[in-house]
Amino acid sequence: MKNFALSIAGLLFLLLSHASEQQTPRVFALELKSLEKNKGRVNAKDPAIIPAYKALIKEATKALDFGPVSVMEKRNTPPSGSRHDYMSLAPYHWPDPSKPNGLPYMRKDGQTNPEVLEYKDKEYMPKLCEAVYTLGLAYYFSGDKGYAEHAAKLVRVWFLDTATRMNPNLNFAQAIKGINTGRGAGLIDSRHFIKLIDGIGLLQGSKYWTAIDQQSMQHWFSEFLTWMQTSEIGKDEMNAPNNHGAWYDAQRLALALYIGNNELAKSIILNARERLDKQMDNDGRFPKEMERTISLHYTAFVMNAFFNIASMASNLGMEEWKYTSPSGKSLKKGFDRLLPYITGEKEWDGQQIKPFEVEDSYPLLAQGWRLGCKKCKEAIKTLADDKAERLRINLLN
Repeated sequence: MKNFALSIAGLLFLLLSHASEQQTPRVFALELKSLEKNKGRVNAKDPAIIPAYKALIKEATKALDFGPVSVMEKRNTPPSGSRHDYMSLAPYHWPDPSKPNGLPYMRKDGQTNPEVLEYKDKEYMPKLCEAVYTLGLAYYFSGDKGYAEHAAKLVRVWFLDTATRMNPNLNFAQAIKGINTGRGAGLIDSRHFIKLIDGIGLLQGSKYWTAIDQQSMQHWFSEFLTWMQTSEIGKDEMNAPNNHGAWYDAQRLALALYIGNNELAKSIILNARERLDKQMDNDGRFPKEMERTISLHYTAFVMNAFFNIASMASNLGMEEWKYTSPSGKSLKKGFDRLLPYITGEKEWDGQQIKPFEVEDSYPLLAQGWRLGCKKCKEAIKTLADDKAERLRINLLN
């Protein structure tokens, strides 16, 4: 009888352990209903979605070879003297050839100075966030615990382990040599945290991402959010009248939702409404982005920020997809104005000194149905051609 009881207890333990691996993901920019629907399609081996699933698994398997990486690997020490502080250079600033030492650096908009690659933080952080996101999705759709294990390791090394953790600030991001040691514009570097947060959320229930990990990560993001909103650098970015301000609100919203501060999240969404009203003109364009030398890129870029905000706002029942400001500005107005240019129906009438990366349009087109676009899905297929069936967005929408 005693052995029978132990067997029953063991069976229950295994069942409970398996159930814990099936907890509902906690995601914000991603839509849970779409993920659940598409997971069902993957499990049913729907031939329309299997190519995208296989592509995801291939990318996740490759991500298993990435890292772990940390801020400690950079050769350049920040002005603070601590390599735990993130550091990067402004990408569009170059040595001034008219000055003996090249200082102060001069701006060449849209042209990236290869010197930025010497600062590994700038290279590693987006790769880390993308890897965690990819591994999290692969774990969710496949159930393979190896993906969750590596994703958790990447997060711990970069953010949590005492010897390698990044300090929760960007005091030295996008510095301009000869002018400053860091600036508000550097906060654009951390926009990748939006994907990271959803990647972590997809690990929900995995034994490799513990309650202590979750609590520690929430504490880190709470400190980073406080720095964003109280530091002079952070406040400077808050007041940015272009895509930087929009991405500031987008990542701030992701952080607020992740730490469970819904009141702050609601206030950020309201602030983003005011931002949209100010940044968009009556024609549905963004004048600050139109000033750039790669203006089509930056117009799509700012729209992607506002689309992220709209997706996350739905977690609080705030319907930004349908919102129209008192002066008539809306996501639909901006999207309709941009649509014929990103689909190739019209030639862009602004500056664009290098080719537009068509992949930048896929996230916008994938969400276009929310704004009444009936041709957006077909547009993606046309633009992506033979790659269309393998695109990850097929799994997310």
